[in-house]
Amino acid sequence: MSATNSRKLRHVRLRKKVSGTSERPRLAVHFSGQHITAQVIDDVSGATLASVNTTEDSFRKDASSRANVATALKVGKLIAERGLAKNIAKVVFDRGGFMYHGKIKALADAARDGGLQF
Repeated sequence: MSATNSRKLRHVRLRKKVSGTSERPRLAVHFSGQHITAQVIDDVSGATLASVNTTEDSFRKDASSRANVATALKVGKLIAERGLAKNIAKVVFDRGGFMYHGKIKALADAARDGGLQF
């Protein structure tokens, strides 16, 4: 079994336990080799309430890597700002099957410092 398949299986197990509601939406995180994505999702209605992606123009200016810990800090801070702008203070964290370490931990800590509670 490849590492990708193992991560997907972990994510399936995690999604059975973690679900977002309108009162407490899910903060879903995904990263590839080049980009980081964070979304605040209401699973009941199936709507994305706020999102940040390193393919946005604000990240394109920076010529450095778009999938490192420093960028994850920026994404976490920005998703917290966008969530709070839409009156979302409490979320459920969905790490997407990734280990809570490195980029995932940096993004989560920055989102907490930005004002999100989870």
